[in-house]
Amino acid sequence: MTLQHVRLIAVNIDGVLLNDSFSPVIHRFLTARGVPYTAELEQALFSQPQLAAARASGLAGSPEDVVKEYFREREDYLAEHPVHLLDGAVELLETVRTLRTGEGAGLRMVCYGGLERTHFDRHLGFGTDYFDEPVYVCTNDFRPGLKEIAGDIFGVRLDQALFIDDVARVAEAARELGAAFIGIPSAREHSFQRQLMREAGVRHQVGSPAEVDGALLRAVDAEAAAGVVWRPVDA
Repeated sequence: MTLQHVRLIAVNIDGVLLNDSFSPVIHRFLTARGVPYTAELEQALFSQPQLAAARASGLAGSPEDVVKEYFREREDYLAEHPVHLLDGAVELLETVRTLRTGEGAGLRMVCYGGLERTHFDRHLGFGTDYFDEPVYVCTNDFRPGLKEIAGDIFGVRLDQALFIDDVARVAEAARELGAAFIGIPSAREHSFQRQLMREAGVRHQVGSPAEVDGALLRAVDAEAAAGVVWRPVDA
């Protein structure tokens, strides 16, 4: 059984399909420089354009220099913790592929993230056939990019789009725009994303991309059609 209402599934690359190689470096980068790491700061930094995140960090120096220094430290981190496909990522992609056969042929899927297309090609190039053109959308210039991905690129209504992401800021944008959302928040001890998603009213949080199975996607599809994707934020 395919989906009846959702016409686009947009999947974030880092933290959903690939391991999160950003937040561990952000945490270390800031705390090493004496910046208290709080939920408010994390919310201000994640899923922002790089220069905007640098300004929000409160660190001395130009945003350009902060970004360059951060990415230098990320390269050092990657030498010990390489980017890799997450367990369950292929299962998620195969689940959506199954829903897109036969009557579900109108359902489309795209990948998105804050880095250039070369990041996708290097680590997920094998999976190009899972996605529809343009396959991958770099959102650094218009983060979080939900309106742009759904409306400008694919021409679907926001209520017909489902975003799967690991960042609560994206969840907040999805709620404001009326899009569906499934959260896969980080389990790292310093992460506030699970708490922030709960506060944002996210109804569906899972611990692995493999948990985004056909049953969950059909449940979200029905909720989107009924307009009940989100929990009350005070629940």
